[in-house]
Amino acid sequence: MNSQERIQELRKELEKYNYEYHVLDTPSVSDYEYDKRMQELVSLEEEYPELITADSPSQRVGGKPLDAFEKVQHVIPMLSLGNAFNEEDLRDFDKRVQDGIGEQVSYVCELKIDGLAISLRYEDGLFVQGATRGDGTTGEDITVNLRTIRSIPLRMPEGETIEVRGEAFMPHRSFIALNEAKEENGEEPFANPRNAAAGSLRQLDPKIAASRNLDIFLYGVGQWDAGELESHSERLEYLKKLGFKTNPEWRKCATIEEVIAYVQEWTEARNQLNYEIDGIVIKVDHLDQQEELGFTAKGPRWAIAYKFPAEEAITKLTDIELSVGRTGAVTPTAILEPVKVAGTTVQRASLHNEDLIREKDIRIGDTVVIKKAGDIIPEVVRVVWDERTGDEEEYHMPEACPECGSDLERLEEEVALRCINPNCPAQLREGLIHFVSRNAMNIDGLGEKVIALLFRENLVHTIADLYKLDKEELLKLERMGEKSADNLLEAIEASKQNSLERLLFGLGIRFVGSKAATTLAQHFETMDRLREATFEELIEIHDVGEKLADSVVRYFEKPQVLELMEELHSLGLNLEYLGPKKSEQIEDSLLSGKTVVITGKMEIFSRSEAKEKVEAYGGKVTGSVSKKTDIVIAGEDAGSKLEKAQELGIEVWDEQRLQEALNQ
Repeated sequence: MNSQERIQELRKELEKYNYEYHVLDTPSVSDYEYDKRMQELVSLEEEYPELITADSPSQRVGGKPLDAFEKVQHVIPMLSLGNAFNEEDLRDFDKRVQDGIGEQVSYVCELKIDGLAISLRYEDGLFVQGATRGDGTTGEDITVNLRTIRSIPLRMPEGETIEVRGEAFMPHRSFIALNEAKEENGEEPFANPRNAAAGSLRQLDPKIAASRNLDIFLYGVGQWDAGELESHSERLEYLKKLGFKTNPEWRKCATIEEVIAYVQEWTEARNQLNYEIDGIVIKVDHLDQQEELGFTAKGPRWAIAYKFPAEEAITKLTDIELSVGRTGAVTPTAILEPVKVAGTTVQRASLHNEDLIREKDIRIGDTVVIKKAGDIIPEVVRVVWDERTGDEEEYHMPEACPECGSDLERLEEEVALRCINPNCPAQLREGLIHFVSRNAMNIDGLGEKVIALLFRENLVHTIADLYKLDKEELLKLERMGEKSADNLLEAIEASKQNSLERLLFGLGIRFVGSKAATTLAQHFETMDRLREATFEELIEIHDVGEKLADSVVRYFEKPQVLELMEELHSLGLNLEYLGPKKSEQIEDSLLSGKTVVITGKMEIFSRSEAKEKVEAYGGKVTGSVSKKTDIVIAGEDAGSKLEKAQELGIEVWDEQRLQEALNQ
């Protein structure tokens, strides 16, 4: 087989695996096998660049950044739908449809995905253009970003020319992971998954879009010559047959009563989904009847969007508090009279920044509407103007840090005010809380309250101070007994042996999350080598961008940081990477390419140690058991995850079996 034939074979295999994993949710190969074939394809295409094509799976990772998005004219407009807000509105819609046709109709109900409406154009089966809805007539060409969504086929087997339409979205797990990373880096988190998806697809650098793990559901067509299909439900089935990902929860309903039952069902069940929906779309099923009903100037007469009732509540905003994070960002928070929203009692809500307070004219004493953004984060939506009495107080952000009194600054291209005093007590305290956290140095017994207490008693101010604590000092603290003091000092002493990546993450260097810390530690192996690294050396590393590289260089340029490194070394902290070197990773271990779930109480390893071991030997650790899971490592009292593994016939190991696998 020559190179060209092997490239073609690899492309077919990889697209098959993509479809199985991202569309059918039934993978036939491990991540390791997939990655191995992808690497072979990339290597061959680098050797023979003239053979690279737009539909190659290698082109999903994101190309060069764009200067701007070009405009796209939709040949068939992407019209919006009319809205229904209650059962009466749905019955009125049904009556209009029945009167317009004069005969019985059936409907198709689909979940209304809360994302970004897009169109995908294929010519002779090849994906050639993807665009946003825009104003319905003109959108933006975001083809390079849509290529990064693995559930979008780059080529269809039938070779059709077709324009399909759907909704790109960010699953909950991707949204939570993205916001955790943003908060780690001191950046403003996204308010909801819809904003996150739209922001990701409008990035000029497609590599950013590729890192966001977006998904898509297709629900309709624009230009398409497929006259043999008679109904929308047949179209959905045909789109699925062509390899497109359609939402599996759609249902054909014979009457408006069945439509209303479907709406009620999903109004209650929507929180069980791994993605946001904000309503139900109801469409007349038969295409001839759609054509007969036609369109108004705004949208089709044969479809309507039922919008879920907004889960909002009204309460009083009694105060605005400021908090200073470990990166110095000063964030205002609304203090509220307790109120129940989406099943939980809310007493605080994010105000994000001063610009938002000004824009919404929020004042202390206002009656406000709050909701959970994306059903996740409480936020103030608007002021109830009719409740204003004139006694409300305008709020102005201070010019000085509320913790240390230093001047606040607004850095270039940022909306947040920052305290840039490195010795600000709040930053030091939050930095210490981060340093001892589970994903950093993992010092058991040093929680947020204990750190706050140590700080208040002037026992610690810096990371190094933690390693200078003695028993006599600890015993003077409230509720600190002899055994607790001994356990705490043992945990602090044990943390000195942590591998370099934990210390790096714990230092709180801007843009250095846990993954970046591991990448840097694995590459440079010692703190000294990392300290001496230049910007040019850093950006040569895979997954290290310019912002991260610049942040690392600037961090190690500070004299106080160099003093801290010397002090930590003298206190006995390990400053070397203890994990397997890149060149030493065992590719043929029993864990290579396996998806692993760790559950139950561990004795030989801690949970985090077991996770590190599995990943070091090529495995991937996830939190839930599914058909994709290869191995479940079960300690005592493993519970439901073990039961599910047994039901699915998944291989189960105990700790002893894990240890044997690591030793082989």
